[in-house]
Amino acid sequence: MPTQVALSFSGGKDSCLALYYLQQEGIAVKCLLTTAWKHPQTTVAHEEEHSRIHEQAERLGIPVHFIETDFSTYADDFVFHIGEMKRLYGIDGIAFGDIYLDGHREWGETIAERAGVEAVYPLWADASEVAALLRKIVSLGFRAEVIKVDSEKLPQSWVGRELDEAFINDIITYSDVCPMGESGEYHTYVYDGPIFEKGRVD
Repeated sequence: MPTQVALSFSGGKDSCLALYYLQQEGIAVKCLLTTAWKHPQTTVAHEEEHSRIHEQAERLGIPVHFIETDFSTYADDFVFHIGEMKRLYGIDGIAFGDIYLDGHREWGETIAERAGVEAVYPLWADASEVAALLRKIVSLGFRAEVIKVDSEKLPQSWVGRELDEAFINDIITYSDVCPMGESGEYHTYVYDGPIFEKGRVD
């Protein structure tokens, strides 16, 4: 098991919970790696502004590095930046917040192998356990809001909703939606919780 890792970090609930679990296991998270499109300059998938990720990193006390990329060079850019993190921080692992999609895990393990480090999946679980994982996020005191939804899966009006018991009770009624949004049904931004120093991220 690696002892010093970089964490693939989106600013959402999965990567924040992964950070919490890594810290609980005594694994040093030396840096955060956030993928962002070259054009426009927003984060991949979440479409978040760089400044909001910087705000989180500052309160976490962990340096963040952006992987500016596009579809054609995504994997190669990721491998290159892991290598840079090895040089800068001496990491021996790269951690991901994926939960149960085998294709995602296989991709991460391939990237890690190419970079000469080990892939770590602190949240890895069976698909049947994801509702419990979402409840864990809320019970631990993480505060997050929905910033994006797949409108073919969830109402657009859910953007801006808080992750709380009411949210959980609503999302589990959608039989074709993963409660954790593992297939991109929704994305979140975490602004408070046990991994942060005092004061919320606005």
